[in-house]
Amino acid sequence: MTEDPTTPDPRLEDLDELGERRVMSIAGVRLAGRRRRPSGERAPLPRQWDRVGIIWLVVAGAVIALWALLFTLPATVEWWTLRDVDLAQAVARNRSDGVTDVTQALNALGSEWTIRTLRVGLVLALVLFKEWRRLFVALGSILILEIVVNTIKVNTARPRPYVIALAPWDGWSHPSRPVAALAATLAIIGIALIPIGVWRKRFMIAAALAVVLLGVSNVYLGVDHATDVIVAGFFGAALPLLAYRFLVPEGVFPLTYGRGTKAHVDIGGARGDAMRLAVGERLDVEVLSIEKFGTEASGGSTPLLITCQDVDGERQLFAKLYTQIHLRSDRWYKYGRTLLYGSLEDEVRWLSVKRLAEHEDYMMRIMRDAGIPVPESHGYVTITPEREYLIITEFLAGAKEIGKEPVTEEVIDAALEAVRAMWDGAVAHRDIKPGNVMVSNGRVSLIDTAFGIAQPSAWREAVDLANMLLILGLYADPEHVYRRALLRFAPHDVAEAFAATRAITIPTQLKRLLKAHEAETGVDLVEYFDDITPDCEPISVQRWSTKRVALWGATILGAMTALSLVIDNVMGQGFL
Repeated sequence: MTEDPTTPDPRLEDLDELGERRVMSIAGVRLAGRRRRPSGERAPLPRQWDRVGIIWLVVAGAVIALWALLFTLPATVEWWTLRDVDLAQAVARNRSDGVTDVTQALNALGSEWTIRTLRVGLVLALVLFKEWRRLFVALGSILILEIVVNTIKVNTARPRPYVIALAPWDGWSHPSRPVAALAATLAIIGIALIPIGVWRKRFMIAAALAVVLLGVSNVYLGVDHATDVIVAGFFGAALPLLAYRFLVPEGVFPLTYGRGTKAHVDIGGARGDAMRLAVGERLDVEVLSIEKFGTEASGGSTPLLITCQDVDGERQLFAKLYTQIHLRSDRWYKYGRTLLYGSLEDEVRWLSVKRLAEHEDYMMRIMRDAGIPVPESHGYVTITPEREYLIITEFLAGAKEIGKEPVTEEVIDAALEAVRAMWDGAVAHRDIKPGNVMVSNGRVSLIDTAFGIAQPSAWREAVDLANMLLILGLYADPEHVYRRALLRFAPHDVAEAFAATRAITIPTQLKRLLKAHEAETGVDLVEYFDDITPDCEPISVQRWSTKRVALWGATILGAMTALSLVIDNVMGQGFL
């Protein structure tokens, strides 16, 4: 007898709830499974525009539409011009001495000196706070604004209002350059220097009022038509605001002041909810809390401690959030590194945040396969596609940064054995510093493998060894550390390590500790190790290549261009 295919199989009824219940028992067999996000479902934190961004996008479209009605449709050109002329003449007939004095004072808001002072102050503030991305977007927005405004003025060739002008003016009238310049400058100041909140709202309201007052004064004084002012005001504000929304979104590049590292992004709100959802789905757990952890030793990601619960009880996990901030920081790091001493490894810049997270996960796995003591990886999850990824590892409960507890011979041997394992496994960590060497009950673990590389050069292997010896020398007798190293490395290996050591090969945290140690004891550990090891010719870390020469040429050209802009602006001939 053939079964009806449309009749549900009662044996499978319990399985229907498996994806929802996660854990269940069928015929005494315990089954568990995690929910798979259905095809087409949005990511935990999808890329989307907020209400303000949509409003300004609509405003930009409206400005373009208005301009099209003004100057591209012959049937409307004459109508708009007549309305502008009628309004200008009506205002001119009703002028009074008192109002004229006030509007002439307000006209100073659009003067070259006012705009230049605001823009120079903006640039200096962004340089002072090292907001380089916002600086470049600001300069680009100002440059594009000037080009577009001047191009439109020349091509439309709209004359000034047919009334007596009571203020100085220059060139054609459409769009109003002073109004556009003031609107753009104030918009950039508000979005590039003032964090999101009540103060930014207050500043933007005041800025809008200033632009309106300038526009009204220009119409009253007879130097601009009403439509010149309206188009200029909206266009001047919309251009930089849209540029910052696209190129420096607040969710990816938050604007903060005070102590802390810019790499440590906010983990509350929508991002926090998205991380809880993604981790829960990936690991089949209930996420109880996510908090920042160990931020003082991390500058390339946002380190997190995740407390979660599954069928076996409560446990903790360690995670790192990577965003576009970290991707671009890595690019600048490699750019500066190539300028300083060339490229000594076969490495390229990361093309996406996903590749960065993927690489760290990969390095942890091959290091564990090689017997190197690194945390177990639980993979990485997508928070926002191509923008934010969370890599998850085991949490080393009870582990402390090396040096926080006495460094015993057991710890020295374990640390040196970790370097030996990297040599034997043909991998390099490339960021050996105290913050990345964790100790628990005499066991040493290496964390933060994002800079790791497979098949490293001999130079890179030597630098890893030198940095580990310097760390151990900070907290134990350097001569004893050297003797323990000779049990695993040949004397010429140790000598070569310090022959290749320079200030630029030592991580910043370790360099700072070495300077403090020298100030306290009078002993330069780099020189000390170099003296007790066999003689070895210094190994140059300078490598010249066509790429390095080209980068230096581009950097010098950019610096000269920037200097010329500064000089031109000081002399009153630039676009600032």
